[in-house]
Amino acid sequence: MSRRALTLMVAGFLTLLLAVIGAMLPVPYVALSPGPTENTIGDVKGKPVISISGRQTYPTEGKLSLVTVAYQGGPGNRLDLVTALRGWLDPTVAVVPEETLFPRSSTAEQVEEQNTQEMTDSQQTATVAALKALKIPVEKTVVVVDTDKGAPAEGRLKAGDQITAVDGVATAGLESVAEAVRRHKPGEQVEFTIRRGETTTDVSVPTVEDKEGRAVVGVRMKADFKVPFKVDISVGQVGGPSAGLMFSLGIYDKLTPGALTGGKSVAGTGTIDIDGKVGAIGGVEQKMVGAKKAGATVFLTPAGNCADAVRAVPTGLRLVKVETLQDAIDAMDALRAGRQDLPACPA
Repeated sequence: MSRRALTLMVAGFLTLLLAVIGAMLPVPYVALSPGPTENTIGDVKGKPVISISGRQTYPTEGKLSLVTVAYQGGPGNRLDLVTALRGWLDPTVAVVPEETLFPRSSTAEQVEEQNTQEMTDSQQTATVAALKALKIPVEKTVVVVDTDKGAPAEGRLKAGDQITAVDGVATAGLESVAEAVRRHKPGEQVEFTIRRGETTTDVSVPTVEDKEGRAVVGVRMKADFKVPFKVDISVGQVGGPSAGLMFSLGIYDKLTPGALTGGKSVAGTGTIDIDGKVGAIGGVEQKMVGAKKAGATVFLTPAGNCADAVRAVPTGLRLVKVETLQDAIDAMDALRAGRQDLPACPA
């Protein structure tokens, strides 16, 4: 073999080796793809997604599907270059910087924990929104999350305590508790009436002065709600808040006679607050693909996602713009009636 041929062979081998090594190198990106869909008025592994006890429910039909996004990559499990390139070439996949899903200050475990908590919160919020839409009274409560170490509340108030009154005045929400404490001078006692398990008791907590000179007791609280019957939601490993709208619709459908969808296959997404306002979400392009694959013909789209949705909507999937839970309910009524004048995402 001539020296020239040997040189070319070695150079070619080294080039191939470098290409293989480069392809296997991890890159700081995450690939987002269509995830599974779940029918909120159906079952998952033989168990109803939404179970209601203590209140009359009604049979229904059709689908009200929540949609999800699956991801590859992240801290400790980074994409290789080949997978990232494959994702860039696939119109149903989005390859985004790792920090989009995993902030630099957070671990993968912390992100998963946050997603789980957001899912739990969204289920409660969705329940409250649905009941409010049905004019079913919901009791507002304030619950202790934790106390600051060394603060006056430590050892006196405990996580899970429900604060029902402060200084003998019934609580009207989270801010009312904070305001009642701040009305005291530092060093004064605050009388909390709490419900701990099945017991209601009064607890006296001294105040101290914070950096702004206000009276505080060192307790962290969250708004909570007590519904007049039991609503359980189970969707397995799905996390995040974006299924809120579809949970609300599923609950509403089960608590009202007839099929809300009229037997149609409807999918959708969007966060929801207790007043029924629908919020924008991430990954709408991938979620629409998942909805289409699951057989949906209608996709309830948060108004804040319309611009992205119209650019990537799959053929045969009708986008319906919603800003509130009531918008979604009205859209379902219109679909059942065969009307065509539904609010659409502007092109």
